[in-house]
Amino acid sequence: MYNSKIIGLGYYVPDNIVTNDDLKEFMETSDEWIQERTGIKERRWIDPKTEDTTAVMGVKAAKVAIKRAGLTKDDIDFIVFATLSPDMYFPGGGVQVQDMLDMPTIGALDVRNQCSGFIYAISVADQFIKTGMYKNILVIGSENHSGGLEKSTRGRNVSVIFGDGAGAAVLSRSEEAGKGILSTHLHSEGKHAKELVLEGPSTGRWVPDILEKNDPDDVSYYPYMNGQFVFKHAVTRFSEAIVEGLEANNLQKEDIDMLIPHQANLRIAQFIQRKFKLSDNQVFNNIQKYGNTTAASVIIALTEAWENDKFKEGDLLVLAAFGSGFTWGSVIMRW
Repeated sequence: MYNSKIIGLGYYVPDNIVTNDDLKEFMETSDEWIQERTGIKERRWIDPKTEDTTAVMGVKAAKVAIKRAGLTKDDIDFIVFATLSPDMYFPGGGVQVQDMLDMPTIGALDVRNQCSGFIYAISVADQFIKTGMYKNILVIGSENHSGGLEKSTRGRNVSVIFGDGAGAAVLSRSEEAGKGILSTHLHSEGKHAKELVLEGPSTGRWVPDILEKNDPDDVSYYPYMNGQFVFKHAVTRFSEAIVEGLEANNLQKEDIDMLIPHQANLRIAQFIQRKFKLSDNQVFNNIQKYGNTTAASVIIALTEAWENDKFKEGDLLVLAAFGSGFTWGSVIMRW
């Protein structure tokens, strides 16, 4: 059986920077309030006047990753696209990427696992490569949150958190033992689905009903999050996923060179850092600049950490995420 390793990384974020102070123009909030609760100072939101969409941002990130991998778009055998905010209800973003990049008629798979989407997508790609089915797989995480947020005082608990952006990785076949993706670990607990949810639109609340009702007070079309409940479960599941991955590879927490957590909340990342007794140089966070970009957050952070020489060849990297579903997971890799 083959191994898979990341050979190319890229990311893209919109130019439009929205600071905490900017948010005060349309909601009751403050920079101090947001930073104290989330650690976020600013985020990127798509300017509606630009061409950017979830798929377009994914393509922009993918072009960088493919070029850095030393490949062309014709070398890619398969696409895995993770998002909760596709441009269309269906089809998904994967086929849009295939079209926009003018690729051959390769397969394209969409992953809808929200904050853990990139972890799930990497795991899927890893299995395809390990079994020998594909050689080079493009994995994308991309989100356009700003188009669906309730930008008002009523929606501020959610809307201040999320940002737009995309990241991409090229996974490739390798026969080098002990390098690349060592293991992936995935979990879910659906009984908590409504603690972090966007209920509509859905096939249970379809277009005729929406048009007939048209209730401006119907908040089911905006994201809802039980923040304290999510935080409590996140810190537990993050820890479990990391420990599970280490134990599966006979590793200890002291072996971690770099932890890249999902950028959900800086307080969660700091809690995990203290629990595993990791230094500031062993954990990479960029939520301060970009907010929570959901399926894009881990890959954007991984790419930025790589660009800034935060890890080197041979280092042990741990990627971990937790989010809506609830779903969570980890990736253990040797760079």
